[in-house]
Amino acid sequence: MKYRSRTEIVGNILDAANGGTTKTKIMYKAFLSYGQLKEYLSLLIENNLIEYLDGTKTFKTTEKGLNLLKMHNEMGELLHTTVKNV
Repeated sequence: MKYRSRTEIVGNILDAANGGTTKTKIMYKAFLSYGQLKEYLSLLIENNLIEYLDGTKTFKTTEKGLNLLKMHNEMGELLHTTVKNV
């Protein structure tokens, strides 16, 4: 597996948590260790990109997080298109 940027990892986490899911499922979908996951989740919660739903013990991507994910995906598409044309 290639090295990923922090932005790419954040995008993977936001995508995995879209709709709500558990910590374990996010960890597996984003290919992270438990230590990495804890670090990223606290960062994302602090910045209101992800929220913890106490009743169901799940994490869910917020509206702000969905907007970031959308922009991240659009940037990826633009870069992919640009690289193809070079």
